[in-house]
Amino acid sequence: MNKLLIKGSRPLSGHVDISGMKNAVLPILYGTIIANDVCVIEHVPPIGDIEATLKILQEMGAIVRYLDETTVEIDTRAVKQGTAPNTLVSTLRGSTYLLGAELARYGCARVGVPGGCHIGPRPIDLHISGFRKLGAEVTDDGIFVSASAPVGLSGNKIVFDKVSVGATCNMLLAACTAKGLTVIDNAAREPHIVDLAGFLNTCGAQITGAGTSTIKVRGVPALHGCRYAVIPDMIEAGTYMAATAAVGGQVTLHNVIPKHMETVTAKLREMGVTVVEEDESITVISNGRFRSARIETQAYPGFPTDMHPQFAVLFAIAQGASTITEHIFPNRFAYAQELKKMGAAITVENNCAFFVNVMKLRGASVSATDLRAGAALVIAALAAEGETRIDGVEHIRRGYVDIVGKLKALGADIEWVEE
Repeated sequence: MNKLLIKGSRPLSGHVDISGMKNAVLPILYGTIIANDVCVIEHVPPIGDIEATLKILQEMGAIVRYLDETTVEIDTRAVKQGTAPNTLVSTLRGSTYLLGAELARYGCARVGVPGGCHIGPRPIDLHISGFRKLGAEVTDDGIFVSASAPVGLSGNKIVFDKVSVGATCNMLLAACTAKGLTVIDNAAREPHIVDLAGFLNTCGAQITGAGTSTIKVRGVPALHGCRYAVIPDMIEAGTYMAATAAVGGQVTLHNVIPKHMETVTAKLREMGVTVVEEDESITVISNGRFRSARIETQAYPGFPTDMHPQFAVLFAIAQGASTITEHIFPNRFAYAQELKKMGAAITVENNCAFFVNVMKLRGASVSATDLRAGAALVIAALAAEGETRIDGVEHIRRGYVDIVGKLKALGADIEWVEE
């Protein structure tokens, strides 16, 4: 099934359960290597990136067993350092976390250069400089990144010159078994940073300050296995919120943490969409008409870059002129050409996109260029008049659990097709 076929202009109604967070699960799965034991991870979303990550762990010697659809047992005692298959590593950005995990457990690491969505330069220089601060010797030949700490890693003060989620995760992984105290300044504050620290602490690490800009890690000799439940996916939740706003209707999202959604909720309310929060659910009510707005993507708790393309669809049909300024990934605008095929009026200049209201999008044949662009095209197709065919669906499968089934349950006319 290599395309999505969507017939638009149908309001959404009902309830949807939000899955575990992809960006939280990935570093946690690699973190099981450090435990050198059996870990049980709950709320694991069955999506492409997770399946590839579990395959990497299996190829390295881990025993992986599903206890149910979203609970995975991982035994990493037989994992062999430096054996991650490059054919899989090169498809995933999250595979960079193998570096921190292998360094923490073995004192050395060898991992292929990571892949992921093509949304702009994504260097790992902050990761490498952080490892060097902890005492590792690191080389990057363009094919493999190798690191070695012959006398072991030692705690140190690491100051990032810019906020990086990936580098913060990797420093938590590497530092949890380093000798002494590591202090990470200008650390990322995202919920998945807090979740990784929570997992590592449950395994016996000593990490404080996660969720703030200064994190302290007191190294311990070794970690152990644990059972841990992953947080809900704030980006999946935001995607369904944006879809409901664009199409119209009333949808309640269950298994969410409303605090994680504050910037998305605030922007929707500013645009005139009704959002009702409860303890673990959010209800979005929309008539499909809303005002224009401006967003600037920022590190958490600012507006998330991973919600930028979904809001671009809203801005294309909002009443008035809207602007998006992208500060994280400057090449995130590849979706613009695809939305233009559907009638959107978008002008991109440097790291800004300008939108003029077109009232209604129309169905077309379009292609997903990356994960979040794919989600944006799904929203656009749901809101458009007529029929839309989306290819490049492998990107969408990487990050969304049963998106067709969930949208069908809400009343959407959507199906996988093979051509």
